[in-house]
Amino acid sequence: MSPLDDDAWDEWSPDELGRRLREAGRPWYVAGGWALDVWHGRPTREHDDLEFVVLRDDADHFRAILNDLEFFTVRDGILEHLPPSAHLHGDVWQVWGADMLCGRWRVDMMMEPGTPDRWIYKRDPTIQMARSAAVRVSETGIPYLAPINVMLFKAKYRRDKDERDFEIARQEFSAAEREQLIAWLDELHPGHEWIETLRIGGEWDAGSTGTR
Repeated sequence: MSPLDDDAWDEWSPDELGRRLREAGRPWYVAGGWALDVWHGRPTREHDDLEFVVLRDDADHFRAILNDLEFFTVRDGILEHLPPSAHLHGDVWQVWGADMLCGRWRVDMMMEPGTPDRWIYKRDPTIQMARSAAVRVSETGIPYLAPINVMLFKAKYRRDKDERDFEIARQEFSAAEREQLIAWLDELHPGHEWIETLRIGGEWDAGSTGTR
């Protein structure tokens, strides 16, 4: 089975995905820019896809729930069909879900190496935290990655959309969130421009008596 074109996206909303996964019984969460919009409680920009994350060992479970989609592995920019009966190879950490009847991609399912109780940053496993701290739940019941964790991923590439997401999100960070993100950036991306922006923003907050 041939994959769709890379740009044939008409992603589900987080609410639609949540409806389909409401009985999943396993950890999952919305990631990327959509996670930030779930946190903000409003759309802040258009999105290219819908990323959600599951534990590596649970990937087949979620594929079975979303069995109206055909999944394709994503490795080194190459898409290959993954038959429903096939298990993931050890070097696969991302699959796209396609609604073949409509000719559209619906979800980008990514795998992470954590546990039901522990979130592990897949780019550097020394960064870990309780899953309950890394994953929040919206008022409508949608689990999403905490905003500073999202920004840790986005800090590596700093695409235009990442810069926009940072500018909006940083204004809503608490002092503790700002300090944690600075510590992560100092460790993994020393000299990153966001570090100084966060520090200056923290100083402004501490000296301000007004409101935004």
